[in-house]
Amino acid sequence: MKPMPHIVSIMTPLPHTIEASRSIHEAKAIMDAEGIRHLPVTSEGRLVGMLSERDLKLAFALAATASGDEALNVGDVCNLEAYVIEYNTPVDQVLMHLAEFRLSSALITRNGKLVGLVTNTDVYRNYVDLLKAAYPDA
Repeated sequence: MKPMPHIVSIMTPLPHTIEASRSIHEAKAIMDAEGIRHLPVTSEGRLVGMLSERDLKLAFALAATASGDEALNVGDVCNLEAYVIEYNTPVDQVLMHLAEFRLSSALITRNGKLVGLVTNTDVYRNYVDLLKAAYPDA
C-alpha cells in the first residue's frame, strides 16, 4: 500500500508575500498583477497571517464608508489566525481540516519558514490529475 503523500506534493511553492505594513492598495495591485487570491502576510520577515481576496473586498468596502484619511494596511485586515502547517503533513489531514473549517487556504512551513501555499485551486488541479489517471479513456 502506498503511503499518504505530504502536502508539499500539491502546494504552490514560494508564493508571493506582502508585509503587514503595506497598504491594501499595494496588496490589490500584487494580486491583480499575479492573478492570485491569497497573499501570505509577513512582518519583519516573520509569517504573521494570510490576506485573501475576500479580506480585501471587505477592507475596500470599509474604507469607502470610513471618514477621514486613515488608510488601511494589510496587517489591519488580514487573518492573523491563518491555518499554518508543516510541509510533511499528510494531504488527507490538511484537506479534512480545510473542509471541516470551510477554509480556502493553508500556509506551508518548514522549520517555521514559509515554503508554500495550498488553496482550493491547488486541490482541484490535483483532483483532476487523479481522475485523469484513474479514468484515462474518459
